[in-house]
Amino acid sequence: MIELSKENFDAEVLEAEGLVFVDFWSPKCEPCMALMPEVIAFAEKNAGRAKFCKLDTAGNRRLAIAQKVMGLPTLVFYKGGEKVFSFDKEAIEEGGMAAVEAKLEELLA
Repeated sequence: MIELSKENFDAEVLEAEGLVFVDFWSPKCEPCMALMPEVIAFAEKNAGRAKFCKLDTAGNRRLAIAQKVMGLPTLVFYKGGEKVFSFDKEAIEEGGMAAVEAKLEELLA
């Protein structure tokens, strides 16, 4: 997974070709840390189908706010520089990574 920062966010996400997945997380967010192994496994399983990135919001608060990420964890799909779908904490708890996987399939179809 590509580590994002304010220096590379535009190039890696907004200017990227194809589908981009971004995990907005923080080391102080317990649900984020619990979810991290599943997110990494998801990225490894689907490598080559989309670009997989993560952004530590602790050091990039303004960027997270600019992307309208108000809670953690948040998982976002971007395409053509636009946010096309976002899972907030409640959606992740409700559907799990299976829902994220289903959304990936839908967006790649």
